[in-house]
Amino acid sequence: MRDVLNAGLIDFLKASPTPFHATASLALRLEAAGYQRLDERESWSVVSGGRYYVTRNDSSIIAIKMGRQAPLLNGIRMVGAHTDSPCLRVKPQPELQRQGFLQLGVEVYGGALLAPWFDRDLSLAGRVTYRRDGKVESQLIDFKLPIAVIPNLAIHLNRTANDGWHINPQTELPPILAQVAGDERIDFRALLTEQLAREHQLNADVVLDYELSFYDTQDAAQIGLNGDFIAGARLDNLLSCYAGLQALLAADSDETCILVCNDHEEVGSSSACGADGPMLEQTLQRLLPDGDAYVRTIQRSLMVSADNAHGVHPNYADKHDGNHGPKLNAGPVIKVNNNQRYATNSETAGFFRHLCMAEEVPVQSFVVRSDMGCGSTIGPIAASHLGVRTVDIGLPTFAMHSIRELCGSHDLAHLVKVLTAFYRSHDLP
Repeated sequence: MRDVLNAGLIDFLKASPTPFHATASLALRLEAAGYQRLDERESWSVVSGGRYYVTRNDSSIIAIKMGRQAPLLNGIRMVGAHTDSPCLRVKPQPELQRQGFLQLGVEVYGGALLAPWFDRDLSLAGRVTYRRDGKVESQLIDFKLPIAVIPNLAIHLNRTANDGWHINPQTELPPILAQVAGDERIDFRALLTEQLAREHQLNADVVLDYELSFYDTQDAAQIGLNGDFIAGARLDNLLSCYAGLQALLAADSDETCILVCNDHEEVGSSSACGADGPMLEQTLQRLLPDGDAYVRTIQRSLMVSADNAHGVHPNYADKHDGNHGPKLNAGPVIKVNNNQRYATNSETAGFFRHLCMAEEVPVQSFVVRSDMGCGSTIGPIAASHLGVRTVDIGLPTFAMHSIRELCGSHDLAHLVKVLTAFYRSHDLP
């Protein structure tokens, strides 16, 4: 089971270089399991026992398993995660031709660790909007091949590089794509038109706009002397998206279950498709159009907000509270912050711990050091929008927000097992 899940995660990461591709990958897996797509612009007709999903902006997705019990009776079991990861996004007019090289100007998306982006084989993927036969259309693209690199400056020319080095995103991060001769000028949008034709056999009249991200072409892999780890890009937070999907597909209860994977968490979640937007609330209201029944159902419901946790690094153990240093391969982590950076309370934490004990899944706790700031998740945002009880949890990882992160190879199976039990649970606190 563990090996099958880990192999599936690695395949999912490879197919999901951007939030758009992650959403498409999730949708394909849901459709293969019999889930039907709902269009937000049309009226819905959902039935007891039905399986549905809805997307917004092509980058956020909500999967819905309607129970055979009315949601009002036992509430809704919700798992939340996010599809986006820190990266380098291409600017609208990106062409830079300097010293005979073609480069693209980029903007840093989210709180990325910048140094690991140097000397990596990079490709480009995302969504392109174009005009064809007088109509505006959009399509996902993925160059897949390594087409770019950000070379480091040799240490001979930067003697203080190992003493701490401030990276200027404007001047030092534009990737190199090619050498150009003389006065030759490269039109980036023309390159995208060619990629649409090559990848999708589409003859676009003109590329109107795009949302494109560079990504590392090195595949995720199970590594370590004993295969103890999984190394790969975008584990934060596609790891939780994949775990939530596997749990939802494995749940065979009569309860109503939802998996929501929002875009834009890494930049604050304030968007039409982010957790701080109305997508989840509007979806629930369409499932429960009666206002009184809606509120009563939400108060019977519970959300598990799943986002990666900081594992205690052996080289930097002093960055953790001594009693709250989660270890890789020691199970999911309950995240607590009394200043509400996490939405966990004693009741929701106790219930999650109860599920872990019943399933014989190891469980850990994380509290940030009292002299350090605490990050946040979609948990407090969803809780404040919906009024739903929430517990923030996640799997411990190293190198969060790097171009390549690390998690334990045993932990995915732990998380899938407890989330499946959550989806199957008949009684909520």
